Amino acid sequence: MSKIHVIHENPLWLPPLAEAFDRIGLPWAELDLSRGTFDLSEPPPEGVFYNRMSASSHTRGHRYAAELTAGVLAWLVRHGRRVVNGPAALDLEVSKARQYAALEQAGLSIPRTVMVQDDNAALLEAVRRHFASGPVILKPNRGGKGLGVRLFASVDQLAAHLEGAPADEAPVDGIWLLQDYIRAPRPVITRAEFVGGRFVYAVEVDTTAGFELCPAEVCEVGDAFCPAGPAASAPAAPRFNILPDGIEPALRGRLEAFLAGSGIDVAGIEFIRDTAGRVLVYDVNTNTNYNAGAEEAAGLAGTARSGPGALAAYLAAELGRGQRQAA
Repeated sequence: MSKIHVIHENPLWLPPLAEAFDRIGLPWAELDLSRGTFDLSEPPPEGVFYNRMSASSHTRGHRYAAELTAGVLAWLVRHGRRVVNGPAALDLEVSKARQYAALEQAGLSIPRTVMVQDDNAALLEAVRRHFASGPVILKPNRGGKGLGVRLFASVDQLAAHLEGAPADEAPVDGIWLLQDYIRAPRPVITRAEFVGGRFVYAVEVDTTAGFELCPAEVCEVGDAFCPAGPAASAPAAPRFNILPDGIEPALRGRLEAFLAGSGIDVAGIEFIRDTAGRVLVYDVNTNTNYNAGAEEAAGLAGTARSGPGALAAYLAAELGRGQRQAA
């Protein structure tokens, strides 16, 4: 029987999706690519393949999971299988530099960014040359749970950090990014969720206690990066809140056009507004997770308007389309 195949390397992220799939009777199976063996001379199984490979896979001991996934996706495409978040999406997932190029090509603004090969002397020289007048953010090109993403007030502060930086914070692809610190009028960022290339809802995230990229509860990693400013006292209100009015139609249309042009079906796009009201996009997460507490508070949990519910409905439609075409 044809089914949905969920490509992943972290089973802890599957339960909310499994519940939504089972609720509508969607046949599915997981395809764990933390490791694997594939006979490329044989055709893959029938069905729709949903790629959830994460840029942070190396932080869970799966250093080459993304590379294995790239090969598997090429095999699937070669045999005409429908892949949700296919090779183009994976390519942007594992490289913020390529994300930023695609965003700017689509007419979206990003924070000023300088790319540096993993070399301390080159990093410090780049900060002196491009960010001497203010704070700078250091982040790895291939992200992962906020690991290695830090805000520095000066080049001297960065130099002191680099002297004793943990080895596991080094970028897995050898590329660091230096980025402008964005001053926001309020300590929040916005994450807009899209399924099937269409807007589902937007979450406002309070960053006063630091910002963790992944909204799922299983993503807690302790020390986190706050793009809107340094950490302060923890907020009394929930950190994740779904905006009842969503985002403005013009921005929604531009983000949807970016996804369509980039071959991305499912994503969470994160942006911040500066003091002038300008929207700056700083992350595209094609392995999106959803905050259960925010969905519950907004009355979306367990419905087709939730993130997992919208995803289940979309994948069911894709599976049905494939079955009709094969008939």
